Amino acid sequence: NVTDPTPPVGSAIWYEGEEWEALETAIKKDTPLINRVADETNVPARVIVAQLVVEQLRLFHTERAAFKEILSPLRILGNQVLFSWGVMGMKEETAIQIEINLKNPDSPFYPGEKYKQLLDFRTTDHDKERFERIASEKDHYFAYLYAALYLKEVASQWQKAGYDLTKEVGIWSTLYNIGFINSIPKSNPEVGGAAIPIGDTTWSFGGLAEEFYNSNK
Repeated sequence: NVTDPTPPVGSAIWYEGEEWEALETAIKKDTPLINRVADETNVPARVIVAQLVVEQLRLFHTERAAFKEILSPLRILGNQVLFSWGVMGMKEETAIQIEINLKNPDSPFYPGEKYKQLLDFRTTDHDKERFERIASEKDHYFAYLYAALYLKEVASQWQKAGYDLTKEVGIWSTLYNIGFINSIPKSNPEVGGAAIPIGDTTWSFGGLAEEFYNSNK
């Protein structure tokens, strides 16, 4: 894991340039969906967006051809379909674990009865339906819903252990990036996660998410 560096003087700023301009416009299009998910999960919309911002900035800065040819001209979010799915970069195994945790009151990640039905399937082919709803290019509702429920579940785990993640967005976001298996409640967690290079600055996933959250963007 990478601890968050202090951006050096003169380094590229994450909210400057065509990448941020395109991303900001695209996020505004999805604001009603994000607010709906926030209401349904009781995860603040800005926390959900913080994860989206980092996932998308990473994509915009690494997939340059796609950004220049498609994402920037159309002002749309990048949709992943290989190792991770959708605009929130959700891995299949993580999505499955989210579903399991919703139904299991004995799980430390169980968020409560009121969320139990949010991911119920409409068909018998769960694998196909799961992929289609998370990776949909036309409707990002389920991409946001799975992400918010992951955040809800790890927050529930930590709350049961006596820690309030909702006041530590950098830690909460780090856990979004590193997965359930690495979510271990403790008194001295560090902000970190994957390295996110932007210009000549390298952020950590959690550090950049926290930077966005605390900004006026």
